[in-house]
Amino acid sequence: MIAELVLVSAISIFIYMLVFYIIAQFIKDNSIVDIGWGGGFIIVSLVLLFYTENYGLPQLIMLLAVVLWGLRLSIHIFARNKGKEEDFRYANWRKQWGKMAWLIAFFKVFMLQGLVMLIVSLPIIINFAGVTEQICFLHYLGIALFLIGYYFEVVGDYQMSQFKKKPENKGRIIEEGLWKHTRHPNYFGEAVLWWGIFFMALPANLGWIAVISPLVMTFLLRYGSGVPMLEKKYEGREDWEAYKKRTPVFFPFIKF
Repeated sequence: MIAELVLVSAISIFIYMLVFYIIAQFIKDNSIVDIGWGGGFIIVSLVLLFYTENYGLPQLIMLLAVVLWGLRLSIHIFARNKGKEEDFRYANWRKQWGKMAWLIAFFKVFMLQGLVMLIVSLPIIINFAGVTEQICFLHYLGIALFLIGYYFEVVGDYQMSQFKKKPENKGRIIEEGLWKHTRHPNYFGEAVLWWGIFFMALPANLGWIAVISPLVMTFLLRYGSGVPMLEKKYEGREDWEAYKKRTPVFFPFIKF
């Protein structure tokens, strides 16, 4: 059953990412793939819900969590990028890849992100493959972790957007609110909420396999395309270097 749902999810993600790729080539902006990130998990969840017809309480709780997270994230990124040029990371890649950018982007941006999406979707897949109808301690633990992570991500993003709205903050580093305790509260929050989603899936049969999802997300956010790429943008700035010495990089209050 799990293998079947992996295949169904893979096909759904491929079609979804293909649509985003085609749109990106028309508007010459590969960074729209970030807008599609949260929505992709909603699509996977809904496809699996109707495919399996598994309407158990654990399945519906996870569906609600994924929709709550994915919809908010996609709307946030869309609003943040509206009217702006292609994100600097994707713009740099476009320059590096030259005339073959349209083809390389298909594999290295859209299909690669689709593959990561499939791997990270494992808790969702396993949850819908299960027949657990009772809520247990692990579900409650998962919900608690999800809410903690969601709080860090939503509040962190909100505080950043409010900070940027003030003209006097132009060019400055935010050191207010959650950003005083971690340099990346939104990334930390995303990692924690995926650990929560994993624990929601853990009671299902072979649920332990889903641990690869939060491990991959935490690694990518902390050491991959998250923290390192963003911090490279500010490298060498005097105010940034001072901020780095005062503030933990990822885990709040913990400097490592």
